[in-house]
Amino acid sequence: MLAALSVLAVMSTAEVPVGTFTSRPFFFETNSHWIEGPEGLILIDTQFLPDVGILALEKAERVTGKKVVLAVVLHPNPDKFNGAAALRARGVRVITSEQVAAEIPAVHALRKTWFFEKYSPDYPSDAPEIERFGNVTQTVDAGGLTLKFHVFGVGCSRAHVVVEVDGAVFVGDLVSSGAHAWIELGLLPEWMETLDAVAQLKPSRVFVGRGPSGGPELIAAQRAYLLAVWERVRAEKPSEDPSPAVLAALEADIEAAYPTYGYDAFTRIGLPEVWKRARGR
Repeated sequence: MLAALSVLAVMSTAEVPVGTFTSRPFFFETNSHWIEGPEGLILIDTQFLPDVGILALEKAERVTGKKVVLAVVLHPNPDKFNGAAALRARGVRVITSEQVAAEIPAVHALRKTWFFEKYSPDYPSDAPEIERFGNVTQTVDAGGLTLKFHVFGVGCSRAHVVVEVDGAVFVGDLVSSGAHAWIELGLLPEWMETLDAVAQLKPSRVFVGRGPSGGPELIAAQRAYLLAVWERVRAEKPSEDPSPAVLAALEADIEAAYPTYGYDAFTRIGLPEVWKRARGR
């Protein structure tokens, strides 16, 4: 088993206690939040490796003395879905939207080429089978709570679920705090529209996929970051493929503007696609 160092934080929405397990940097410092209901726990996202997902589950159950009865995959990135099969083997119901589930096989196939050897033998060989709750926003009862599962479109992934309960929203990597955004798809205008829709829910708390959670100001900060990146790329008036020098200069400019942010590799990986989107391709 690959051990993960958890960083535990416990805070509350207005009424419902929430805890957070954070994996160590080797597993991308991914947050898995748990929501404590009177009859059980709802775990948000299943971690990058199955063993780490089990550590998140065990931490939540140890801290609260309650069982995880439901896990939700918020979007199709491996640090959200790779632990799903291991949780199901523990008897946990794991669900996501139709749209997110449909994206998982292709994302898994691509990420397996990136990560399988590096994380072998722990990286899953197969994409997980995840129960689908539907393709539209709806309420789900679990753990003695009623949660609202919002179905959203493009952001850092092509499909997203946002869980809302008691004035709090759980947004995954739609919002990062103190880290560069995963801009791999390059679809920043669409991402900003999705953030605007999340902001219209008027949440009191925002539980994020990476970094410290906080209030609705985190949504505004994420949107401002995406807009800044978008405007920097558009200022180059992209009309043809960028040179390596242009991309390197853009990356350096963005890093200089956010000197305390981690995961600058996310910028390097994503900038070519942002450039393509700015060209209208």
